[in-house]
Amino acid sequence: MSQREQWSSKIGFILAAAGSAIGLGAIWKFPYIAGQNGGGAFFLIFILFTLLLGLPLLLAEFSIGRTAQSNAVDSYRKIAPGTRWHWVGILGMITSFILLSFYSVIGGWIVVYLFKAITGQLNNLSSDQYAEVFGATISNPVTSVFVQFLFILMTIIVVAKGVQKGIELASKIMMPALFILFILLVVRAVTLDNAMDGITFLLQPDFSKVTSQTILEAMGQSFFTLSVGVSVMVTYSSYLPKTQSLPRSAISIVAMNIFIVLLAGLAIFPAVFAFDLEPGAGPVLLFNVLPTVFSQLPFGMFFFIAFLILFLFAALTSAFSMLEIIVSVISKGEPEKRRKWSWIIGLAIFVFGIPSALSFGILGDITLFDKTIFDLADFAVSNVLLPIGSLLISLFVPMKMKKTALYEELKQGSGLKRGLFETWFFLIRFVAPLLILAVMLDVLGVI
Repeated sequence: MSQREQWSSKIGFILAAAGSAIGLGAIWKFPYIAGQNGGGAFFLIFILFTLLLGLPLLLAEFSIGRTAQSNAVDSYRKIAPGTRWHWVGILGMITSFILLSFYSVIGGWIVVYLFKAITGQLNNLSSDQYAEVFGATISNPVTSVFVQFLFILMTIIVVAKGVQKGIELASKIMMPALFILFILLVVRAVTLDNAMDGITFLLQPDFSKVTSQTILEAMGQSFFTLSVGVSVMVTYSSYLPKTQSLPRSAISIVAMNIFIVLLAGLAIFPAVFAFDLEPGAGPVLLFNVLPTVFSQLPFGMFFFIAFLILFLFAALTSAFSMLEIIVSVISKGEPEKRRKWSWIIGLAIFVFGIPSALSFGILGDITLFDKTIFDLADFAVSNVLLPIGSLLISLFVPMKMKKTALYEELKQGSGLKRGLFETWFFLIRFVAPLLILAVMLDVLGVI
């Protein structure tokens, strides 16, 4: 390419980046992780990590990407030539590869539920029957692998089209529609009988439930839902013009992320308590609760189908970013190579993810460290690879990027005040690495 691709508009970038951040991390994973970790206390710790770690790290990745105007590996090479810091980008590629391999499994579940809803297989069922249908669906090896493939296929097709015509165009359509329908769902959920118990569970902290594992889960969730620590945002910000305000974009994305997480909690937990379900039920929570909620709405199945479509959109916008980081490195921005490598890498991720898809059925008895293949991949990404990647990025920015150059980069398009910059620089230089290290060492039993 003679000229590197760029986002066509500010809102296009924000929606694409927010789509990468929001996805399944906020809608699927947050409710059940919060449910397993006491609700309100976990939510509060998650917000603190998002503001103290997630936001500074997001801005750090933005500064790396737009400064270098290159992919996730070459960005580190350009800023710190002759060093091994480019391995941070390679780690991000590996993490994204593993993440998309099991993420596509949940994406496949959405696909098969959409088919079942459209064909009337989910009409007029009880909450117990919804649970039975879900269990039978994900334990079916042919169904699980086939729908996982369909999800990967959709991801490949969009990423192969490029930044503007693929990722940005899809995000502009998908994200606003998701917000609108989510608000409708929340309105219905909070008007159910006993809904206040669910709202209390989400918003009233109970610190007696907090353990070091809870803190690590909250930190991992803040990284997971903001897509930081894998250099995805290095890649996305590399397509930004210098006129774009990096601080405003970062704040907008974080605000949207916290808002959608709150909506997810308000949609799920009131319904969980209204129908006497278990808030810590795990990954299946969303697929058991939502059909039950929608069944209480007039034209409920119509709205459920619409929500599944938009839920699929949110999952796809995150999947785009995971595949994009790898494709952008290997294709070097050349359109023909982009198309070819989108298919090659996407299909490789599908094959790698098959054991995760089968870990709810025929491979369910295979465990390592008391975790199924799916759970092990999830734990490795959220609790090990994302924190390590985030730690390395928090070290790279103050060590390898000149402070004056950083300020000039962040000031472009924003008029960032020096005091705010100094606050951010302090957080990224001292607070972020120390917090990440402390939590990780505590979980490992070192401290």
